[in-house]
Amino acid sequence: MADLEVLEQRLGHVFRDRGLLERALTHTSHIYERPFEGAPSGDNEQLEFLGDAILGFVVSEYLVRHNPGFPEGRLSKLKARLVSAARLHEVAQELGLGEFLYLGRGEEMSGGRSKKALLSDAVEALIAALHLDAGLETARAFIEGRVAGGVETSENSTDASVADYKSALQEAAQALKLPAPRYVVVDETGPEHSKIFTVEVRLGKDWVSRAEGQSKKSAGQKAAQQVLQQLNE
Repeated sequence: MADLEVLEQRLGHVFRDRGLLERALTHTSHIYERPFEGAPSGDNEQLEFLGDAILGFVVSEYLVRHNPGFPEGRLSKLKARLVSAARLHEVAQELGLGEFLYLGRGEEMSGGRSKKALLSDAVEALIAALHLDAGLETARAFIEGRVAGGVETSENSTDASVADYKSALQEAAQALKLPAPRYVVVDETGPEHSKIFTVEVRLGKDWVSRAEGQSKKSAGQKAAQQVLQQLNE
């Protein structure tokens, strides 16, 4: 089992009640299969329920605050994207959350540490654990920094889905027998809660592009899209 202090470092929060963190990471299968092996006192289903509600509230508030002119329909689409299992799975992967989960033997054998549904549920449970341990502001900081902050929600975002241009560029590089694209953050501007990142991507010697975004990820996606357009010209 991975050291939970490592996860706390990634979260930027040391739990006063370590039991809350352990419970957030405990899948039902662990409780059923190992009730007498020092397992945390409960699984993460109740925390998942609470975390889902906190996530929905904070994301709604975040979107209204950052996009005061958006109609309800567009806000709803953006919210659906931010609270989706796909987005939470991305957050879990960024945290390396799978390595910290408490799983039963059967779930472990079936690849539970990489299952999208299981990991997205764990993120919701983690949000609840942060809230119960340190209050709403700590949970809010995690959601805005890790969940909402990694997805473009400004006027430039016109769709509820985002094409994975970085993966497409990686595939193009392989097809052209070139080294993998290199991404560098070349600039950061604005206050902490509303930064704009500029990311440069280089593919071989001939293709380079820069783009801005509300997160490093969105800026990288835009830069990758521009290089793909160069390749197609």
